[in-house]
Amino acid sequence: MDVYNVTADAETFTCNAYLTLGERPVLVDAGAMDGVVEAIRNRTRDLDAVVLTHQHGDHVAQLDAVLDEFDVELYAYADHDRRSVELADGDQVMIGDEAFDVVYTPGHADDHVSLVSEKTLFSGDVVVHDDGAFDYGSFGRTDMAGQSRERLIESIRELLDRMPESVDQMYAGHGGPFEGDVRDVVETALERAEKREPKYPDE
Repeated sequence: MDVYNVTADAETFTCNAYLTLGERPVLVDAGAMDGVVEAIRNRTRDLDAVVLTHQHGDHVAQLDAVLDEFDVELYAYADHDRRSVELADGDQVMIGDEAFDVVYTPGHADDHVSLVSEKTLFSGDVVVHDDGAFDYGSFGRTDMAGQSRERLIESIRELLDRMPESVDQMYAGHGGPFEGDVRDVVETALERAEKREPKYPDE
């Protein structure tokens, strides 16, 4: 399965939007970058679905543009006026060449899900490899309205419980991709979150 960050060249704030190519071309999150449709078109003429990890603005600002261009199904946990498939914890979704389990992981967002296969983790914002706050294991911010550090900690623990040992690729909503011992990165993020210290002390 080939995975491309189609918002990698963004000059404004956005999440990473991942185009996965294989048996089933799927976009994981739409991002907030103008020109994301063109970036997708540069890689493929076909798209089968968009799957959202959650609906924060940096993940969905370009969603309508993508849906209008490709006329594909939208998979989302929370209600959305263009949602065609409602995601639930324990569902399975085919992305690229791999079958992914949906793991409900709230805390950073009430509608947050992570997607985990035998080899790959799309972690959204619940856990990232590096994001400017921490390298090698960071976690989604929980200092804004509607967010909860306690729920995030529970979500990371749940993710670890349900993530196969064989996972060696991680694609997060921010920062760079990671290849290697994904479990160790997630465990490091959990340890940092459990300290309950502010992620951004100056904010």
